[in-house]
Amino acid sequence: MGDHDMQMANDTQTVEWLGTTYEIILSKEASGGAMSIVRSEAPPESGPPLHVHQDADETFVMLSGQAEFILNGERSIVGEGETVFVPRGAEHTFRVVGDVPSRHLVILTPGGFEGFFVEMGRDQLAIPSDMEEITKRAALYHLAFTGPPLAAV
Repeated sequence: MGDHDMQMANDTQTVEWLGTTYEIILSKEASGGAMSIVRSEAPPESGPPLHVHQDADETFVMLSGQAEFILNGERSIVGEGETVFVPRGAEHTFRVVGDVPSRHLVILTPGGFEGFFVEMGRDQLAIPSDMEEITKRAALYHLAFTGPPLAAV
């Protein structure tokens, strides 16, 4: 099969950070750098601060639950079976809405950002108390925080 040998991605890694579980089901290494896929389960009312990925496109595929997204200042509610594409450089965030967790895939192209989740889970840094250190580490993954998390209205 030569250069097109099938790459098996059987080595998953799971971390928990701030109540959210991140399961890396395709790493940057397994895809030759092309992409990464993380299966995430986030509890109600959770979500990251407003941010920008400077070097990667991010796609969310909603498996269950609902989330309110902000993308370039526009709000929308997305649920099971819906997809949100966030081009690199676009300011965005989300917050899980409703009474059930959100299960979704996070696909990053190219891959690499999944390492941020691994570091955060390993070191259990907290928002907002460890925000200075989180911001420093995020910069290594080409992530810039631009505002607060979405608050419940």
